[in-house]
Amino acid sequence: MRFYWLILSILGVWRITHLLQAEDGPGDLLVYFRRQAGTGFWGSLLDCFYCLSVWIALPFALLIGESWRERLILWPAYSAGAIILERLTTPEHVVPPALYLEDEEKDALLRKSESDVTNTGSN
Repeated sequence: MRFYWLILSILGVWRITHLLQAEDGPGDLLVYFRRQAGTGFWGSLLDCFYCLSVWIALPFALLIGESWRERLILWPAYSAGAIILERLTTPEHVVPPALYLEDEEKDALLRKSESDVTNTGSN
């Protein structure tokens, strides 16, 4: 097998997997397709890039590999290549920290300093 077939196959697996899993498609056709798949096996398969890339890589491995041994090695290799590309091209989703505000007027449970206690007691 030539090296460029490996690169082209990895790109093909990534492209088809990304298209089916993350893109809307023309006229939201792929969104409709994913909704029709539901929440069963096919729906969860279309929701997971990693899972879907395994199954998209299978026909590529069967067509490109020259022997059964090579096909069995190419199958996870194509999926892994697509996953690496997905991780490199998808920005990391960083969750911002939760907003925390203290209300300074409602400190009834906080210990007061001695100067505050003596000032309020002398009135």
